[in-house]
Amino acid sequence: MHLSGASKSWGLSKVLLNNMVNIGSNMLLRVLLLCSVVSGVAADNDNTELQASNKPIKIGCLFPLAGPGGLYGRDSVEAIRIAEEDLKRLYPSISQTFEVIIGDTRSKPLRAVQIARDFIESKKVDFLCGVVSSRIALAVTEIAKEKKVFFIGTDHASPRLVTEALHPYYFRVSNDTRQSMQAGAQYIRNNYAKYVGTNNAKNNNKNDKRDDRLKIAYIGPDYDYGYQSWSDLRAFLTQKAVKFDVVGEYWPKLFETNYNIYIHALSDNKPDIVINGQWGQDFINFIKQAKQLQFFDETTVMNFDAGGNYETFADLGDEMPLGLVLSARHHINWPLSAENRSFSERFKKRVGRYPSYAAQGAYSGIVSIAQAVSNAGGVTDKEKLRVSFENLSIKLPEDPDGFTSRMDPKSHQILQAQSIGKTIINKNYPPASVMLGDWFVYYPAKEWPATINP
Repeated sequence: MHLSGASKSWGLSKVLLNNMVNIGSNMLLRVLLLCSVVSGVAADNDNTELQASNKPIKIGCLFPLAGPGGLYGRDSVEAIRIAEEDLKRLYPSISQTFEVIIGDTRSKPLRAVQIARDFIESKKVDFLCGVVSSRIALAVTEIAKEKKVFFIGTDHASPRLVTEALHPYYFRVSNDTRQSMQAGAQYIRNNYAKYVGTNNAKNNNKNDKRDDRLKIAYIGPDYDYGYQSWSDLRAFLTQKAVKFDVVGEYWPKLFETNYNIYIHALSDNKPDIVINGQWGQDFINFIKQAKQLQFFDETTVMNFDAGGNYETFADLGDEMPLGLVLSARHHINWPLSAENRSFSERFKKRVGRYPSYAAQGAYSGIVSIAQAVSNAGGVTDKEKLRVSFENLSIKLPEDPDGFTSRMDPKSHQILQAQSIGKTIINKNYPPASVMLGDWFVYYPAKEWPATINP
């Protein structure tokens, strides 16, 4: 069975993967990085020609391929194929031996746990990889810890994965929400200078005049990703001496569809800024409904982690409001480096459209594993592999010129530049007619901020 390209439609809940084969209770793909073949047979029917020289290194990736978030999984599969091309060039001694097995989580934690166990116990994978949702990643990482199998996170962003849930076998190769919120707090400080105090210990004194305090409201998904984002942003604002009041907090369920009641409540709060912590179709639906209610005429909406995803701009087209302050973990039009342009255009050539942000994360996961394996001399010595990941330094498509992504050895969280922009008219990347511009770039500190001290 060959995997056809995903539909060019950008409706996240409507895009279907063509010609998928249902294998028992799990939808599985096998991507043999030697020849880009995707096989629908059981994983133990290994290609004997591939194994004539050495045993394949197996990576079990977990992504949603259908349902909510399914676009991100399908884009991840295509990005893995691009990684295949680069592995042959970058790591010729090992690229012939990689095998990637992809399981469809359907965005369900229990299903993801079952697939992860099957990957480890039956398919004998050397690595787990992927996962879009933090709530699923928190379940999968417990399996990786129990079985002592490396889990390379490529998309999910909750700081809990690299704090209380951290273990020696987990590493993340995309920015988490703490880094996004740290950049966001700096953006607010720089652009709302009149609300910045001089004494951090006193700057949030409730006796300050109301007009001297920035009024902020928040809406985000009712699970760990949303909670951590909001908590971290408030802590960083306090740390950076921004005087603010929280005038409203709202917690719709993940994949909820009607936000009118929340938008009306936010409007009644009369905030200077609304921080939105949603992603994917949730954020798209929020924008559509908020625009109908003229909400963007009343306040400034900011989303520092996933609001600036290209798929949002492509879906909304001319309906995308101007002046929103957004960011993402990968941008099509930033940086304008040769590496990023090449990645985006190669994906477009394969699929017929530009990639969602998740594609670059999946690409990063595969090439990071390859580099770690190469530096460790294989997968047999797990201590060498762990040290190799902890010392990872790797140039990725999202890295601006002069900067290289690097792993923080203490937290196992990769450190990357974060760019924040405003929505402006830009028709160079159709079907989007609005993109981000007027960039603010935040470079990471030497260490991931494990604690936030006001």
